[in-house]
Amino acid sequence: MDRSEKHQHQQQQQQLSLAKSSRHRCSEWIFRDVPSDITLEVSGGTFSLHKFPLVSRSGRIRRLVAEYRDSDVSRVELLNLPGGAETFELAAKFCYGINFEITSTNVAQLCCVSDYLEMTEEYSKDNLGSRAEEYIESIVCKNLEMCVEVLQQCENLLPLADELKIVSRCIDAIASKACAEQIASSFSRLEYSSSGRLHMNRQAKCEGDWWIEDLSILRIDLYQRVITAMKCRGVRPESIGASLVNYAQKELTKKSSLWNPSSQTKVDVISGSNEHEKLVVEAIVGLLPVEKLAVPISFLFGLLRSAVMLDCSIACRLDLERRIGSQLDIATLDDLLIPSFRHAGDTLFDVDTVHRILVNFSQQDDSEEDMEDASVFESDSPHSPTQSALFKVSKLVDNYLAEIAPDANLKLPKFMVIADTLPAHARTIHDGLYRAIDIYLKAHQNLSETDRKKLCKLIDFQKLSQEAGAHAAQNERLPLQSIVQVLYFEQIRLRNSLCSSYGGGGGDDDIDPKPIMHQSWRISSGALSAAMSPRDNYASLRRENRELKLELARLRMRLNDLEREHVCMKRDMEKSNSRKFMSSFSRKIGKLSFFGHSSSRGSSSPSKQSYRTDSKVIERTCASTD
Repeated sequence: MDRSEKHQHQQQQQQLSLAKSSRHRCSEWIFRDVPSDITLEVSGGTFSLHKFPLVSRSGRIRRLVAEYRDSDVSRVELLNLPGGAETFELAAKFCYGINFEITSTNVAQLCCVSDYLEMTEEYSKDNLGSRAEEYIESIVCKNLEMCVEVLQQCENLLPLADELKIVSRCIDAIASKACAEQIASSFSRLEYSSSGRLHMNRQAKCEGDWWIEDLSILRIDLYQRVITAMKCRGVRPESIGASLVNYAQKELTKKSSLWNPSSQTKVDVISGSNEHEKLVVEAIVGLLPVEKLAVPISFLFGLLRSAVMLDCSIACRLDLERRIGSQLDIATLDDLLIPSFRHAGDTLFDVDTVHRILVNFSQQDDSEEDMEDASVFESDSPHSPTQSALFKVSKLVDNYLAEIAPDANLKLPKFMVIADTLPAHARTIHDGLYRAIDIYLKAHQNLSETDRKKLCKLIDFQKLSQEAGAHAAQNERLPLQSIVQVLYFEQIRLRNSLCSSYGGGGGDDDIDPKPIMHQSWRISSGALSAAMSPRDNYASLRRENRELKLELARLRMRLNDLEREHVCMKRDMEKSNSRKFMSSFSRKIGKLSFFGHSSSRGSSSPSKQSYRTDSKVIERTCASTD
């Protein structure tokens, strides 16, 4: 039995008990010395009354009595009377001239029952209908709490309460009062600064949102209409968001499992009991303000977990994923750990949802960059907000990958698509990605060599820190090709560090740092060889000796080529005029490669000695030209 059915059952039981008690109370205020001549049955209750007081006020009872006059029927049943026996008792008291108090808890029922019984001015002056309407207009609509109470009473009076415009009047009054309260609160926070300027004190507590707690007692359909009216009136998005958070936490009965980010247990969904929660989640998502940060991102993730577990509509989930993606840089790891509520063979966490969130973040990031009027240099600057968000999200994703990597059911394509969603420039350092991939390789030792190579291609080993590089160089789980890359980049890093320390120690500014790069190669080799065993040391020295000989041979060949080009340029200069010489000179210069030919042995960096030789040849060429 869901919440609505339980509420209806309780309402029926309450009406039956009220009907029994009303029979007892009825004998206390009717005419005891005059026998009753009509019996009315209302919602299981029986009222023995008199025709004259009733027909003088109620047009409906007057017609019923007129219909049954010839047949001498004294028992009449009033079907579907709004408010039940308790409300009819109040209407009967009014017909008998007995005073009772109209309040915010019964005025909606009195309006509806007066409409049902046709207790209007047509049959009697100052009838029940006009009295109830006057109370609504003069008392209820001027007080926000009373409007909320009347709306709550209207939940069981629909659609008649809507037709009588009781609901719409109360909703408009609530929205107007909330907006006015907020404006008054804003004025109260205005103060003058030391310079004499008027500004708003942000630290002062906002007193205009006290209505948030009152609205949480409304049913979701009426609450939805109230919030929509508030949006139209211009109530602050932060206040709307606070009200939505408060309402969701009260209405979602399974919040202990839905809103706990670290919960990894799967919840069996009972469709009957969760229909109300599903309706609440979809309604709240539809009411979320469009402004960012109007609600906490943890609340958005809580709604998303609920939407996934309750199998809400696709539009609802996609809307939440888009909102989360637009502010993913302020999310935490616990937020991203969304449990998977599917079949038993699925992954522990909902990887597909997280992937869609990351895609939304990347697309939003691209669109914001396209809309910016700043220069390319400013948009790509590490200090720009977009780039800062990318850095934060990249760390978040790496931590998420490390968390889901041990899952035995996590397939390689799903793991790779999460790791590869962000653009390449999002990660300035690949230590977190390397750690996540290493955990995955350790948990999935049955991966083929091809899959391991494919996975490790995601890592840019040049962006590993010294500690991560040292770990990767000794990691037997990595493919051999990846280990070679790690060793290569570690050697380059060591050369550069030794070169910078060597060049920075000298005081002569005229020292050319380029030949030092080549010299540092040999220095670093010696430093590495000192830490090796004698046998490995000898093999390393022989290998470096061969590489040095090849490098020297390439330098000699290049030097010969440059000298031949230089001789040809001098010959052209003597035979041609100035314009033709300059044209020929530009063509010759275009053919020269100042950064060296790529070696068939795979040399990835230019030779520093060849660069120095090229510089000397260019100087000699320019001198001869002058």
